[in-house]
Amino acid sequence: MAETQRIKTKVCLVGEAAVGKTSLIRRYVQDEFDDRYITTLGAKVSKKELAFDTPDQGVHVQMDMTIWDIMGEKGFRDLLKEAFFHGAKGAIAVCDLTRYSTLKELDDWVQGVFNVVGEVPVVFAINKVDLKDEVMILFGDKEIGQAARAFEAPYYYTSAKTGENVEALFRRLGTMVLAKEGLAASP
Repeated sequence: MAETQRIKTKVCLVGEAAVGKTSLIRRYVQDEFDDRYITTLGAKVSKKELAFDTPDQGVHVQMDMTIWDIMGEKGFRDLLKEAFFHGAKGAIAVCDLTRYSTLKELDDWVQGVFNVVGEVPVVFAINKVDLKDEVMILFGDKEIGQAARAFEAPYYYTSAKTGENVEALFRRLGTMVLAKEGLAASP
């Protein structure tokens, strides 16, 4: 019988305002979507428990993931990044498929996290894939791959509205955090 190990992990969702960070978290934690936009003030914290098996080590891992939803204003990032990023073991960098500028800003957001906690695992979420008629960033766009590769980050096209790739996004970050901790988990 596999040993069970409990791990607590803090992850931050970063990106510009209105890219869907809060909606992604809400879809993942509560399996709900609300299309009314409400600005996140400061940071909001949610929790979700994930289970992973590590076949090589014979360990079952219960990960308590604390998910920090960070306000998407540049001034805020510079002012309070130390307090909100402190202790993070991973980050999800979110951009909006309908606003090209939000992809360009992810470099600064991820670098802000790295400046506080060092290089932690990062996954990119190219969000709002359900808004196909309003797309400004092309699917498979070389710039998405380039931005993600700069941080050795995988990327997912996501939709908080439909739930597309939301579970996969968070689970991938969880497996990357475990790998950095020396546990090779199966997704």
